[in-house]
Amino acid sequence: MPSISVCMIVKNEEKVLPRCLSCLAGIADEIIVVDTGSSDGTKAAAKLYTEKIYDFKWNGDFSAARNFAFSKASMDFIYSADADEMIDSDNILKFKKLKQSMPENTDIVQMKYKNQLSQNTTYNFDTEYRPKLFRRLRTFRWAYPVHEQVMLEPCVLNSSIEIIHMPQSSHAKRDFSVFEHAEKPLCPHLHRMYARELFIAGSDGDFFNAYQYFESTLHDEKLSLGDARASQCVVVKCAAIRRDKEMFFKTALKNAVGEPSAEVCCELGRYYFSEKDYEEAALWYYTAAFGAKCELNIRYCGSIPLKGLSESYAALGLCAEAQKYAGMAEKWLPPKSPDETQPHAADKS
Repeated sequence: MPSISVCMIVKNEEKVLPRCLSCLAGIADEIIVVDTGSSDGTKAAAKLYTEKIYDFKWNGDFSAARNFAFSKASMDFIYSADADEMIDSDNILKFKKLKQSMPENTDIVQMKYKNQLSQNTTYNFDTEYRPKLFRRLRTFRWAYPVHEQVMLEPCVLNSSIEIIHMPQSSHAKRDFSVFEHAEKPLCPHLHRMYARELFIAGSDGDFFNAYQYFESTLHDEKLSLGDARASQCVVVKCAAIRRDKEMFFKTALKNAVGEPSAEVCCELGRYYFSEKDYEEAALWYYTAAFGAKCELNIRYCGSIPLKGLSESYAALGLCAEAQKYAGMAEKWLPPKSPDETQPHAADKS
């Protein structure tokens, strides 16, 4: 049976840390807690479960802190935990069974991460698979009886174990500070995560702070089409906030070539509504709901344009249409997970 090191980084988590560690105490063979500068009773709470508590001077880099925590692990597998997670009794039992029957070639175990939409987190689905359990030292293996090759891709096991995320507050302010101070240009992963978090949890001020970076990437030929469209969405939103009509329309029209982004369509709908051109506003909201692709926030092809359609039709005096789309907006819900069919707004009528 493989052994497991639980590794976590914490800061000021005394309220939730005992809940998390009590779930893991019967699973872990080793618990490692790395504190990045707590000023409350976090360390005292951790000492009830482990003596392996380390300090790490915070440098604005979560990966550096997690790598430090992983470096202290000594068991076969590493379970990466956050203090605001918990595992219920049924899933603790599943975890223990997995530990007893782990396939020998497993390198990574993915678990279902639940409750992702609370506190404006940067996800579009409430439940998604995430890699949570990692083989500490990977063994490379040869495969195939002839024309043999070393298997370079890790063997990933999708388990049925559910991890419940129970944040106490939004992390957006913290995240935006990291994004703003990170070395530019951002890697594709962070580029898209920054844009997504802006559209899910960003204030006007956060968009203002992001404008210079995303505007500078509009003509970056190294960006993928998807990342370029993410930049367009942010710049259009920023230009609307800044009331920069030239940049607003120049970027929005480029985005609208082919299949437009729902986020841009909604911004066009808002613009025309503010100009009291309600027919044009309705056209763009309708496109967002029924004919555009969501880039960053799935609500921009669902509840947001449906509400905009309702308001546009109400302003035109078309009460029946206004009520229809208001009802659709009220009933609209995002898919629970990427595995579910992702219905377009049209399928909700």
